[in-house]
Amino acid sequence: MSVINYAKDIQVKGIYDVIVVGSGSAGSTAAIAAARLGAKTLLIERLPFLGGISTAVLDTFYGYYTPGKQSTKIVGGIADDVVRELCVYNACFERPNTFGAGTGITYHPEYLKVVWETLAVKAGCHILLNAWVQDVVKEDGRITGLIVATKLGLTYYRAKQFVDATGDADLIYLAGFDYEQAGEQEPAQTLTTTFKMVNVDTLKRKAVSKEEFHQLMKQAAESNDYDLPRKEGSDHITPVDGMTATIMTRLKSYQKIDSKTINATDPEFLSKAEIKGRLQALEYIRFLRDCVPGYENASLSTFGMQIGVRETRRIYGEYRLTEEDVLSARQFDDQIGLCGAPMEDHHDGEDTKWKYLPEGKTVGIPYRTLIPKNTKNVLVAGRCFSASHVAHSSVRSMAQCMVMGQAAGIASALCAEKNISPVQLDAGLLKERLLQQGGIINEP
Repeated sequence: MSVINYAKDIQVKGIYDVIVVGSGSAGSTAAIAAARLGAKTLLIERLPFLGGISTAVLDTFYGYYTPGKQSTKIVGGIADDVVRELCVYNACFERPNTFGAGTGITYHPEYLKVVWETLAVKAGCHILLNAWVQDVVKEDGRITGLIVATKLGLTYYRAKQFVDATGDADLIYLAGFDYEQAGEQEPAQTLTTTFKMVNVDTLKRKAVSKEEFHQLMKQAAESNDYDLPRKEGSDHITPVDGMTATIMTRLKSYQKIDSKTINATDPEFLSKAEIKGRLQALEYIRFLRDCVPGYENASLSTFGMQIGVRETRRIYGEYRLTEEDVLSARQFDDQIGLCGAPMEDHHDGEDTKWKYLPEGKTVGIPYRTLIPKNTKNVLVAGRCFSASHVAHSSVRSMAQCMVMGQAAGIASALCAEKNISPVQLDAGLLKERLLQQGGIINEP
């Protein structure tokens, strides 16, 4: 039975101007932006809280500032509102990136859950948690509704415009639109299980330099007493005294079976990776306790709620950002934000490869990279945007996801109001609204 037929047997629970699926840094921002323009907005999230990766896995926003000798702020708007609200709880601070990727804003994820929810509610969003989109309803090539699984069973929501902020381009996949499967044409970024440690003597740990830390990791791996795939992972302090957070583990993100490429969108592959990731994390914890000053009496606090996924599906948009665009710091007529972060290749090897933009420069993020080809009423925001594998590794930072989210939310609200498709929207009008909401579009 086709989805259009069984949808007729499911009660419509709500009709909206805009539905945003996925409430990470892109999705929450998109919903807030759309609602602030007066659009009737629904935000659907599969977890029991807002924030996605920003609250379930990570604890640092990168991309707010350019790296290099002079740190320049290049992100504003709703992203500023998020940091401002975190400061109310004294739940964030600025911190340099371990690998020179610029100043990051480290935050307390539990407070960030409240911040996202507060901003969304104040904007007028309807929030649906613990809900998983199962299918889309299409009519004449246009998405008209979503079939959503909840505790009460399947429900049906309709809207004029949709934002796919799932990270995995789930709406694009379910609707049958074109996308690139990460790992199919080029290697895909690896997976990472994050974890946090408590009772760390942070002063003692701080006395160990990055180079010394990596040497300790390398020596431990070469001793064959520890199984450490990545030899230059990082740890950092958090807003909680004596607690550190890590980016250390490394798991393969895809495999080829016959002529088919599978990655973290495959439930079997993802399940195995989640299990392997926690076991690998325990090995890094053993290394930290045995070998790194400051960790002698430390204990595991938490694993990330889910494994960290860097790329799975990326759309083919009206424009596809390239490596050349990023490294040449190209600017675009329809750009909706900026990125100065380096390209970081988390490959299968022991290290991570970095490529940096020219000193103090940024690349523009074209609005067209958010518009999937051959679609009529859907935009994407976040790491499923249209970019090559290498270019994607620069512009997927959470601050840039917020920039994309704000643009997608505003654009969706305008399209719903004017009854036009995203590709028909005047980029000049979108930029005008972004500036009114505090966005930063052009290089300082």
